[in-house]
Amino acid sequence: MAAPTRRIVLASDHAGVEMKRRLLEALGEMGAEAEDLGPETPESVDYPDFAALVADRVSRGTADAGVLVCGTGLGMAISANKFTGVRAAVLYDDAAARLARQHNDANVAVFGARTMSPEDAVRRLRIFLSEPFEGGRHRGRLAKIRDIEKKNSTGHGTDPA
Repeated sequence: MAAPTRRIVLASDHAGVEMKRRLLEALGEMGAEAEDLGPETPESVDYPDFAALVADRVSRGTADAGVLVCGTGLGMAISANKFTGVRAAVLYDDAAARLARQHNDANVAVFGARTMSPEDAVRRLRIFLSEPFEGGRHRGRLAKIRDIEKKNSTGHGTDPA
């Protein structure tokens, strides 16, 4: 029996529009069901708005995974990780792409359009999507992350700003 098609949502900010298009194309080649949530043009936008679109879908389970692109990947990752159940990782090299899945069960891949080539991003996305979560000792660590997430979603430990 063939594996089910993975539902993947993508978004970027203005700096990442071109890389996002290349990643969308690569996902099609991989047989994934991919949806581009914007933006369409390189006009200036605010990355938290687009990170939220992807992270919300992953958090609610209406997407299996997400892909985000901004200049460095950092702002997108910070924004996406504010959503319950989202584990967004900046895939700055091949080892990070592999270990984000194996050890952290990451569900959102984040790329920096100004810090890597589109070819590197595509390769890292392929690695990310092909790696399974190892489980084992990592399950307990993820449970601790979920506990922290739950504790802080009640308003404790929030930023006063």
